[in-house]
Amino acid sequence: MRGVALARGACGELVQGMVDGKYFLITCPINISAEATVTLIPGGRLQGPPGKSKALAAVRLAMARLGEKQWGARLAINNPLPPGKGLASSTADVAAAAAATARALGAELSLEEIKRIALAIEPSDGTFLPGIVLFDHLRGEFWESLGEPPPLAILIVDLGGTVDTVLFNQRRDLMTLNQAREGAVRQAVALVREGLARGRAELIARGATLSALTNQEILYKPELETLLELATSLGALGVNAAHSGTVAGILYRPGEVDIHELERKIRAVFPYVHFIRATMTGGGVEARDEPWFMGKQVTAVGS
Repeated sequence: MRGVALARGACGELVQGMVDGKYFLITCPINISAEATVTLIPGGRLQGPPGKSKALAAVRLAMARLGEKQWGARLAINNPLPPGKGLASSTADVAAAAAATARALGAELSLEEIKRIALAIEPSDGTFLPGIVLFDHLRGEFWESLGEPPPLAILIVDLGGTVDTVLFNQRRDLMTLNQAREGAVRQAVALVREGLARGRAELIARGATLSALTNQEILYKPELETLLELATSLGALGVNAAHSGTVAGILYRPGEVDIHELERKIRAVFPYVHFIRATMTGGGVEARDEPWFMGKQVTAVGS
């Protein structure tokens, strides 16, 4: 008895901040997923790969939610996205593991149940929700579907290092800093909403760029302004950021940017960066009958 499920990763967020005292983000799912395989085993024990304690916790919580006490489980994870960088790697692991557990048990978890499992483990990127969503990533008290994205490619730029999401969200100055940028966040949300409603990629990019630049007061990325200048000089629409991670994304319409030239120009200034090429897509979780490693979708240069 085995279950398999896929869950989307992300390139940071399109917007993240606080409005009227409520924290939220707008998701930026990408076409790179984590794949979890859960195999039921006798004896009640849970087994999983090293470094995947969050995903194993999701298996445990899913089994408890479904009332399973007889079986144990063996978890396998294939996830090409490195953790701690703002790529929703942990969220993808957790959501895929929970859904795969239900599949192995011949059951199904609702999005509400997956959300509760994810947030019981850590703040969540919300990329298991379909489409692009505005999501309370800390408590999960609200989420709103904003629609599907128009064609948008993303050059993900890994600037190095990692950020512990749990510790980041415990910062004592976080509320004050987010309150100071509330006006810009409202404007960014309005731009992204309109861009999604009208299928206008340039408005989405404008909102994402505004949110990324104002987030510099909270988590500074010294390369960000230069990346924006280099990218827009070659026809890109703007940038987005992992507001509590280390990556930045360059947003462009497919076919409108010479991506090899852009990578060359960036490397000339920042030789230490790595790239991942991706496409913005709707979020979600997908159950499968057989494993299929989606890491083949990743194009990483210099890693």
